[in-house]
Amino acid sequence: MPKNQLVWLRQDLRTFDHSALHYAMQAGPTLAVVVLSAQQWRLHQDAQIKIDFYLRQLQQLQTQLQALNVPLLVLQMNTWQDIAQAMLQLCQTYAIEKLYANHEVGWNERERDQQVQQQLQAHSIAVEFFHDRTLFPLASIRNQNNQPYQVFSAFKKQCYARLSHALAPCYPVPSPQAPLTLDLAPELNDLPSLTELGFTEIRPEQQALWPVGEDAALERLDSFIADQVEYYQHERDYPDLNGTSQLSAYLNTGIISIRTCVQALFRAQYGNFHFDNQGQQTWLDELLWREFYQHILFDFPQVSKHLPFKDNTRNLPWRDAPEDLAAWQQGQTGIPIVDAGMRQMHATGWMHNRVRMIVAMFLSKNLLIDWRIGEAWFMQYLIDGDLAANNGGWQWCASTGTDAVPYFRIFNPISQSQKFDPKGAYIRRWVPELAHLNDQDIHDPYAKYPTRKLDYPKPIVDLKQSRLRALAAFKTG
Repeated sequence: MPKNQLVWLRQDLRTFDHSALHYAMQAGPTLAVVVLSAQQWRLHQDAQIKIDFYLRQLQQLQTQLQALNVPLLVLQMNTWQDIAQAMLQLCQTYAIEKLYANHEVGWNERERDQQVQQQLQAHSIAVEFFHDRTLFPLASIRNQNNQPYQVFSAFKKQCYARLSHALAPCYPVPSPQAPLTLDLAPELNDLPSLTELGFTEIRPEQQALWPVGEDAALERLDSFIADQVEYYQHERDYPDLNGTSQLSAYLNTGIISIRTCVQALFRAQYGNFHFDNQGQQTWLDELLWREFYQHILFDFPQVSKHLPFKDNTRNLPWRDAPEDLAAWQQGQTGIPIVDAGMRQMHATGWMHNRVRMIVAMFLSKNLLIDWRIGEAWFMQYLIDGDLAANNGGWQWCASTGTDAVPYFRIFNPISQSQKFDPKGAYIRRWVPELAHLNDQDIHDPYAKYPTRKLDYPKPIVDLKQSRLRALAAFKTG
């Protein structure tokens, strides 16, 4: 019986620039498998809109793989507990010689992969993992003492030095292979729907915001590079403008690769590492922040175990304030920019990055509520909920992470609102009960008129007093 290759698809649902798929199809007849674990998604608190996005893309990918004559096997499991044995059985059933997959960074994922690798290799089935989710292989960016970087600026400098030598190339879409004659088990053929997996159906208007498919992702990328990146440095912080790429969901699900983004960024420079404008450099830096957090998650696995990056912040006196938390969660804090961000996330599955920082710092500093509660809430609603980026962002805002600035970095949400939403356009869109207020009052509607009647709550916290409380807590904690 001829030997086959097996590609294990995870957060890499594409055919272009896919390391594992490329090498598998070079080696011989190839099958693909995806493991769907509804309970595992729940344990990881993945948003239903994110799972829906994943399943919709998987349907697209199944069609693309059919054009390459690569059958997609769908393995449904409640959790990952028995995945090693199930993968072994699959490999033995279909005469698999070698399993190919791209590395994942989280601790649970790494343990899962190690168990699968040990099980298969014990039965003479080879396993190879590829560094595909990051620009640079995990554990490859090191300082002079061969230690991982803990500060972004130094990490970025090393990345710049590497990029100046050469940009990582992209793998082409593989050529179709000869059709395989396999007797596939019926239960491995069908992709389940979101509701069949026990989740709630996503509204069509939400789905329409996030079209799936590699073509859709590439179109977003090309449009951003052609029309927007030049202005990115100046417009990215203004939430009422369409100033960001909004590619995060596509990068997280792996519909597009980080290498493709960087190649597109320097397309006009013919692949040479040279900046024509500040916006180009600023967007690269944002991509490298994503890279940095992936490497942090790998090198410091405690951050994926609900522990702070900075060990001396383990015992901070977080408040147990369920009413304040509920107000924050539902966008009813009385701080318009905070409420606008939370409502945008609930309505669209996405929140503007500047507003994410404002919202996160308000919870962790002004309300002094444990950042891990906010981190989990974001994961439950964000279509681009990425463990590394979400954790890194929350810990940065809470001053428990890699931020080089000490704990006294505390945003004033009113000042942030006035600076980055000066006309109140973003607030008017997501907090319509304040739409009639003028450009000054809309940021802090009760400041001048504490007795005015509005269908909107008064601030649940005094910003000045809560700032002092946070400073005291961090200083003594």
